[in-house]
Amino acid sequence: MTRRDPAARLLRLLSLLQSRVDWPGPELAGRLGVSTRTVRSDVERLRGLGYPVTATSGTAGGYRLGPGARLPPLLLDDGEVVAVAIGLRTATAQAVEGIEETALRALGKLERVLPARLRPRVSALAASTVPLPGGGPPVDPDVLAALAAACRERRRVRFDYRDHHGTVTLRDTEPHRLVSTGRRWYLVAWDVGRDGWRTFRVDRLTPRTPPGPSFTGRPLRPGEAAEMVTRGVASALGPCRTVATVRAPAARVGELVPPVARVEDLDGERCLLHIGAATPLRLAVYLAALGLPFSVEGPPELLDALRQVSRHCANAV
Repeated sequence: MTRRDPAARLLRLLSLLQSRVDWPGPELAGRLGVSTRTVRSDVERLRGLGYPVTATSGTAGGYRLGPGARLPPLLLDDGEVVAVAIGLRTATAQAVEGIEETALRALGKLERVLPARLRPRVSALAASTVPLPGGGPPVDPDVLAALAAACRERRRVRFDYRDHHGTVTLRDTEPHRLVSTGRRWYLVAWDVGRDGWRTFRVDRLTPRTPPGPSFTGRPLRPGEAAEMVTRGVASALGPCRTVATVRAPAARVGELVPPVARVEDLDGERCLLHIGAATPLRLAVYLAALGLPFSVEGPPELLDALRQVSRHCANAV
């Protein structure tokens, strides 16, 4: 049907062009079951409709769908449609200022055109999942977009940064990644002035425009950006901090503690838990509530609090 129906073939061609960056002409022809000459004609029709399809160089030549002045209709498969719908529902609970209403509008448009076969899948997922509201300070989506572009294009960014004491400093950075903990957004960047990696809360920074010059990216191993944020947040949990040796696998402990706590595997059966709290008593209660055998060497205030919790529990029974 696609070979004989020009309209269906044109939609199929557009879907293929959206699925990856470059397509050799002969491969497109094979997918569509037509000649390369027909592909060239169909590409010209797409261009006439406003789609910026460019020719690519190479032995056989090819095509690429580039950015244009307007957003073309996206052709998604069933799995992609379900993923987008659930993603939009989740976005309504994120700590991005103003995104809730925008996500709901987009979700409404998507659900109005959902095929009947996909509605039960989307409805079941929506009914069975409850996104936990972030509860953190909202961030400006324009600031997030500008930082994401700087990370992608490797452009230096200067911004005014307010620390937890309220002191504002000017920072010159090489942005690397944006990390979301669910409650807050963080920028992981190389601080040029301090000659080292730093993490910055996005809600506390005000970018200065325009962006700075390009830079050569500094290597980070996969997952290291998220680990830097975890270590930084854990160290700021409270004045009472400790490293507990927990006699349980790291994977099990990781399921019980918040993302801001850091878990290090020791030998598969034990792990180190880096954690903090506002007071020694709160930290003692939290460690006891894990329900796992553990040991700590300090600080002394935490040891006293653990003894106090132990006495209260013994007296209760």
